[in-house]
Amino acid sequence: MPPVKLFQFRHSPFCEKARLLLSAKGIPYAVQEVTPGVGQVDLLRRSGQRQVPVLQDGDVLVAGSVAIARHLDSKVPEPLLLPEDPRERARALLWENWADTALAHGARMALLQAVSQDNHLRKALLPQATPGLLRDVLGALPGDVVLGVSQLFTRAGLQQLQHTLEQLATLVDKGAPLLGAQHCVADVAVAAQLYGLKFPAAAGAELAGRGVAGIADHPLFEPLFAWRDQLYGAVGRGDHVPAPSPDPSDHG
Repeated sequence: MPPVKLFQFRHSPFCEKARLLLSAKGIPYAVQEVTPGVGQVDLLRRSGQRQVPVLQDGDVLVAGSVAIARHLDSKVPEPLLLPEDPRERARALLWENWADTALAHGARMALLQAVSQDNHLRKALLPQATPGLLRDVLGALPGDVVLGVSQLFTRAGLQQLQHTLEQLATLVDKGAPLLGAQHCVADVAVAAQLYGLKFPAAAGAELAGRGVAGIADHPLFEPLFAWRDQLYGAVGRGDHVPAPSPDPSDHG
């Protein structure tokens, strides 16, 4: 088993960011799916926090995708995820922060809206350990019952996200990295937050190509998702998904 293990929720964009970072460094790793609730208690005992991703590198535990990027740069210097030049590094960090906050919020709310309207999407996003009967019941429930009306995205919020994605699509129209000549943490952070807007092949056959209606299927955003997929190819994150290790919090 590889000495590096990623504790994750498979379809979390921040866990996808960690997987992209590991792929960019060429580091083999195992994944351990964390069971929501009881699994997070075990994770708290291990790492001091309930949230994923958490990277276990030998005896070292690194919590959060931002810290994981820094750790991987110290572990494997090439290729650098953070540029050496101070100004380029500052720009990369600003891009990462924006992607992890503003873009992440808009993408999460848009996906919740899509999940409320698409039973197939809702079932596919449930944890893999969810029993089949419960999966069918949850898939059949009305979306506002499962998610809560307060979590649904407003029309204005969706329009704002679409406007943001239009600007991104313009920036990446030629397929180049956001900064400099090679991909860095800025590209990885943005690409990870596009994960649920239109699922890449790495999400698995049930989800690949699906996503948020009006975004995943809109021709205006094709260059943006093509750029994302090009980055996946460049860092070696294709359609292979590491087999998850059993969650030690699961019993029976």
